[in-house]
Amino acid sequence: MMHAQQYRQTSCLAAIVVAATLGGCTGLGGLGGLSEAEPDANAASTSTNIASLTEVVQRNPNDPQAYNVRGAVLGRAGRNEEALADFNKALTINPAFAQAYANRGLIHRQMKKLDLALADYNEAVEIEPSYAAAYVGRGMVYRQQGQAMLAFADFNKAIELKPDNAQAYYNRGLLYQAQAQHQYAIDDFTTAIPLAGQHAEARVARAQSYLANNDNQAATSDLDEAVQIEPHDLQAWTTRGLAYERLGDKEKAAGSYAQALSIKKDYEPARKGFARVGGKAGQAYATF
Repeated sequence: MMHAQQYRQTSCLAAIVVAATLGGCTGLGGLGGLSEAEPDANAASTSTNIASLTEVVQRNPNDPQAYNVRGAVLGRAGRNEEALADFNKALTINPAFAQAYANRGLIHRQMKKLDLALADYNEAVEIEPSYAAAYVGRGMVYRQQGQAMLAFADFNKAIELKPDNAQAYYNRGLLYQAQAQHQYAIDDFTTAIPLAGQHAEARVARAQSYLANNDNQAATSDLDEAVQIEPHDLQAWTTRGLAYERLGDKEKAAGSYAQALSIKKDYEPARKGFARVGGKAGQAYATF
């Protein structure tokens, strides 16, 4: 068994490696950009960082947190099978490790293995009933399964436990939006935006609800910010094209649709929008 002092040293070293490589992301990946993963997972997925974490694991083969941290970074790198192996090892060492269950659940969800993801989140919640991240993750699984009421309950619980949880507000907003309750959606996205920092997703989502409410000017304001934050966001550019099209600004609309087509040349919504505003291939258009 690892002595307490050795465990603290290992955890500190893992934390130093993670902290030294933070890239402003919020976890393993997730709602697009906004993740339910806890801060220990907030590491840039560089080969250097993975190598450093592997050294930590090799020196401390009985430390579940070392495997959990490396698994999170492997997950961010898209190395799902290796990430799962690390989470499995962490849980073999410590079967009551709620964070490892939640992180494994996230990988399963990203792999579209929703039943396995749900089982992992259920374990995390049972072990740690106050674990907001696990409720967010489980709520996202329920949302993907079309179980809106269960998803609402989990996002509400996450917000109750952690009122600054950007992803809980964002995902609850998506549920409201899907039910055409756009003002409630806008309220949740508005709360999520400052909590999430520099992410485009909540701004794009709020803009879509503004468009549904025919507030085209507010939509363009959100989308102007979104495309500057994420210049390669296909949905942001396409939605921006629609917003400017509705305002009658065909130049910016064409420019936005053209940017979307430069990201994905056969994207049908952008292609149709570009044609509607009279866009011509090879012609330059102003975007701002």
